[in-house]
Amino acid sequence: MLRIVSLNAWGGRLHAPLIAYLAGVDADVLCLQEVVRAPAARTDWLDYRDQNMVLPQRAHLFEEIRAALPGHDGFFAPTARGTLFDGEEAVPADFGLATFVRKSLAVIGQAQDFVHGTFSTDGWGPHPRARNAHCLRLFSHDHGFAVTVAQMHGLRDPEGKGDTPARDAQTGALTDLIGRIWAPGERLVVCGDFNVLPDSRMFPALGRLGLADLVTGRGHADTRTSYYEKPSRFADYMLVTPQVEVVRFDVVAEPEVSDHRALLLDMR
Repeated sequence: MLRIVSLNAWGGRLHAPLIAYLAGVDADVLCLQEVVRAPAARTDWLDYRDQNMVLPQRAHLFEEIRAALPGHDGFFAPTARGTLFDGEEAVPADFGLATFVRKSLAVIGQAQDFVHGTFSTDGWGPHPRARNAHCLRLFSHDHGFAVTVAQMHGLRDPEGKGDTPARDAQTGALTDLIGRIWAPGERLVVCGDFNVLPDSRMFPALGRLGLADLVTGRGHADTRTSYYEKPSRFADYMLVTPQVEVVRFDVVAEPEVSDHRALLLDMR
């Protein structure tokens, strides 16, 4: 059995419970969104500032997770380098996806690319900001099969989570990325914080690859925790092809380690 967990890490804002959860959940593959990496930071906490909003960010989050998972290989895929703040001091920081794979799994194919926009070296950029996806084809020697796991952090539009031409293009780019790595007929898992609603055109498009969503398909109506105060409770999804035997799937309510709930899949 393989365990795959997807989680928006929220910049490590709930640092202690987040690290404890990731270290204890015993996942074979961890797909994390909103991960910060600021090697030049001299402190553990920095602030993200956007107009009147200030969000604490864990400066060395990627390295801290990697240290908590010595049995995993870590991959970091940034979308942009922008500015965080230590008091009034500006600190350069990268922001993006992190994927951790248990070392007993062989990485036999890999691709990452942008699904919206391009890499920004001089700031976070205007909304909707650049977004990327990371796709790995893995072979489990213990189980004798290959599985492709793709994760994406979908673009955030200030106008909401409805369908837009940019989101349609994002879906097409994700599908193309998966097609570079996945061997049709093998197991495929696609997950992440998609920032779309359950009736999005994204799901029929991914359905053409044979993918079906486990969140809505199994009756879950909330992928957010008590730290999220807005009314729309859907953001995170996990889709699988029919070749995946779902032993267990959970939208994890406790512990709360982010403003998003973790998605946990045990599969064969």
